[in-house]
Amino acid sequence: MARAAVPGRLSARLPWRVAELVGARDETPTARTLVLRVPEWPGHLAGQHVDVRLTAADGYQAERSYSLAAPADGDRIELTVQKVADGEVSPYLAEVFATGDPVEIRGPAGGWFVWRPTDPAPVVLVAGGSGIVPLMAMVRARRAVGSRAPFRLIYSVRTPRHIYFADELRQRDRDDPGLHVAYAYTRQGPPGWPGLPRRLGVAELKSQGWPPEVAPDCFVCGPTGFVETVADILVGLGHEPARVRTERFGPSA
Repeated sequence: MARAAVPGRLSARLPWRVAELVGARDETPTARTLVLRVPEWPGHLAGQHVDVRLTAADGYQAERSYSLAAPADGDRIELTVQKVADGEVSPYLAEVFATGDPVEIRGPAGGWFVWRPTDPAPVVLVAGGSGIVPLMAMVRARRAVGSRAPFRLIYSVRTPRHIYFADELRQRDRDDPGLHVAYAYTRQGPPGWPGLPRRLGVAELKSQGWPPEVAPDCFVCGPTGFVETVADILVGLGHEPARVRTERFGPSA
């Protein structure tokens, strides 16, 4: 997931590091996961993000922020990049960036929209489109540390072909009794899907998420309008506003 870089958001204490692409895989026709080796990487929490900086031969620089897609793994990090056709950064990362190529990375950043493995509370994750990326890091982190915190993921996408991490989510939903995954399709559902395509609403959030009585932590990520709507519904259903954490993003290149 990409966000527009905000000058001054990252502390000056966070240095730029030169990372190397060591692997990549396609997630959808327009999204690609990058596996980067970052020397002296300090580690990170699920939900944090990094800045990526590209420098052209003439010295021109472009920066974008990307959510980390996986928990800390030594000096390896993963970013999932959605290509924006007329963008400055994402087309290069999604189509040109090759194994062995360098790129500058700064981070990790963010301390509010994070899941900590020591927190035993039930968790509701609500993703809109590429907003699944930091939430997937939370799903993976939960499994990596053997947490027993029960997770429910509600994923709103246009069609089945737009699902990020589709095979992995299917397997985790099948094999992990502590994780439940539900989908809401806004354009077209899969063959045999009983519902009609529509936007995520009260009914889905009430039936597929945890009830407010169990005091779950709620993480909502996606486009601004989606996030604001979902957050309002969760609060309206009785969830404590302080437990509804949101991460918004807009068009980014």
